[in-house]
Amino acid sequence: QLQLVESGGGSVQSGGSLRLSCAASGYTYSSYYMGWFRQVPGKGREGVAYIDSDGRTVYAGSVKGRFNISRDNAKNTLYLQMNSLTPEDTAMYYCAAIRGRGYGWLTWSQMGYWGRGNQVTVSS
Repeated sequence: QLQLVESGGGSVQSGGSLRLSCAASGYTYSSYYMGWFRQVPGKGREGVAYIDSDGRTVYAGSVKGRFNISRDNAKNTLYLQMNSLTPEDTAMYYCAAIRGRGYGWLTWSQMGYWGRGNQVTVSS
């Protein structure tokens, strides 16, 4: 079973940057399609960015140009570099995975494995 553990969240002022990491263990990480999701209280989890095993990426319109998703298959780690953060980016961020090479835009429930989340807070 693939296990995912996020790290790197925290608090930052508007305009600042943070990098989230997601360490994977349990199976061959490189054969999984990976994504980042986020959730604010009272709303469902929304997709933020995805990356396939070849490094092709998909982004939500709200983060495109500010966030960058990447992966290091040798380290079994997924990253989300977040720049030009705004208070609207405040949320719990989760990484998720599904076995396979690539699927495009998937919902939270369509992914097969999920991390426990990491809080990101952006103050104005």
